[in-house]
Amino acid sequence: MIEGKNAVAEALKADRAIDKIFVADGNTDRVLGEIVRAAAEKRIVVTFVDRRALDKKSETHAHQGVIAMVPKTEYAEVSDIVAIAENRGEAPLIIICDEISDPRNLGAILRVAECSGAHGVIISKRRGAGLSSAIVEKSSAGAASYIPVARVSNINAAIRELKAANIRICGADADADSTLWDLDFTIPIAIVIGSEGSGLRRLVSENCDFIASIPMKGQISSLNASNAAAVLMYEVLRQRANGRQSLYR
Repeated sequence: MIEGKNAVAEALKADRAIDKIFVADGNTDRVLGEIVRAAAEKRIVVTFVDRRALDKKSETHAHQGVIAMVPKTEYAEVSDIVAIAENRGEAPLIIICDEISDPRNLGAILRVAECSGAHGVIISKRRGAGLSSAIVEKSSAGAASYIPVARVSNINAAIRELKAANIRICGADADADSTLWDLDFTIPIAIVIGSEGSGLRRLVSENCDFIASIPMKGQISSLNASNAAAVLMYEVLRQRANGRQSLYR
């Protein structure tokens, strides 16, 4: 399921395959009206139902009056993500989620990855959230319809594949000596974000080319996974836009 006005609207905009859309009966919301019109143009069945029926069907409990039923998600291959960067003539920017288990975190990471121009996201099959969750779809605010996601059984094998394609691997760790401001992100890069509880696993950390921390000024020692990913991705975007000029000019 895809739940929520933004997520469903973006799925329609992206020409994503949709089997049926359920809309709360009697709702006069402008965005819902646009969703209904767009679905009709694409000949997608729209069924108007009592809001209580949507409440029972909803996984997120925040459907905003619309739920779309879509076919099972097809994942990309790691090589597909690398090829996207090559076809665009851009240095790859890839996000690796090392056992991110909270679907809201994964959805938020997908949203920032799409907005920051990342070429794809790699997630783990074991002990990690997948795209089948409606919570991921809603948290991504529609980005899941645009950003390619590869789901792999072995993160370290995916890292080796990326290294073979001349992509450097940067792990995010609050205890790292180097900060994100010390590193050159204009090169082809994949950023690894560790799990919410324990961070990067030991072997994954050892397979990284370098480790970066995010400077912290407050009393709390670290950001959550999706916030850390956002800060790192936008530092990559800043460096690539400005030729890695200093933040302090």
